[in-house]
Amino acid sequence: MTTRCAVYSAGSWGTAFAMILADAGCEVTLWCRRAEQAATINTTRTNPDYLPGAELPPGVRATTDPARAAHGAEFVFLAVPSQTLRANLAAWADLLPPDAVLVSLMKGVELGTAKRMTEVIAEAAHAGPERVAVLSGPNLAPEIAERQPAACVIACQDEAVAVRIQAACHTAYFRPYTSTDVVGCELGGAVKNVIGLAVGIAQGMGLGDNAKASLITRGLAETTRLGLAMGADAHTFAGLAGLGDLAATCASPLSRNNTFGVNLGRGMTLQETLAVTKQVAEGVKSCESVLDLARRHGVEVPITETVVDIVHEGKPPLVALKELMARSAKAERR
Repeated sequence: MTTRCAVYSAGSWGTAFAMILADAGCEVTLWCRRAEQAATINTTRTNPDYLPGAELPPGVRATTDPARAAHGAEFVFLAVPSQTLRANLAAWADLLPPDAVLVSLMKGVELGTAKRMTEVIAEAAHAGPERVAVLSGPNLAPEIAERQPAACVIACQDEAVAVRIQAACHTAYFRPYTSTDVVGCELGGAVKNVIGLAVGIAQGMGLGDNAKASLITRGLAETTRLGLAMGADAHTFAGLAGLGDLAATCASPLSRNNTFGVNLGRGMTLQETLAVTKQVAEGVKSCESVLDLARRHGVEVPITETVVDIVHEGKPPLVALKELMARSAKAERR
């Protein structure tokens, strides 16, 4: 029996993931916000607004009707911007099959509540932990759209559920692993966007590889500190959802957060950078909620704090850099 899946929504990652599911043999309905986008996908098998040139397999159908997308779905994959998730689920919750597994493809922390996306899903959709999962890793959508090799981690408190999701999206080019560390997988994905901004800013300032490598390494250290305070497994941060995702985000011009940071580092203001950015760079908003989360757990996150100062407080990057470098000396593992 063919597995039915719903993917909300049809941005670059949602579209690429719908392709993965269809290539794995699933029947996929892709929810779109705009009727013209759904019509284009159904008639041309492409989504030129987000993944130009990528041809979608026949197993993907698009709709603007959230109820139609959800009908009969065993798995519901959520790829909306993280700050809109709660409002969207408020409208969709009653439409979702009561036994469907809800899988977060998002990498953010909710502003105001400092809650992870699976926590928002559980609250807004009234779903128990056995019905909520997260998929994370170094998954740049344009490369996946070309069916280049990639891997990910699927985490759920119920390992058997993670194995079911794994089977639904395992293809010749996309290799999913499983985990029960939901907190670690989510946190790695959310904080890496903030570190990606920091590395992009450094690149835009003209700083070299030593500086960028230092930011990546210390960024992973503060992510791990926060994760341990929240009960995550330290090993997760050395894996695909931690170091793997961080490396891809900080090294690739395909990363929205890295590119956004580069523009800030070159001297553009936040508003100027937003104006030339076509897709959501999750770290721009999540840096504030990640900092909020860290303060709630009493964890120091100096790189995240520096990014917030630059992005939202207007602090010049050179001033922020000098302050970051002037912090008191300490042992590495603190």
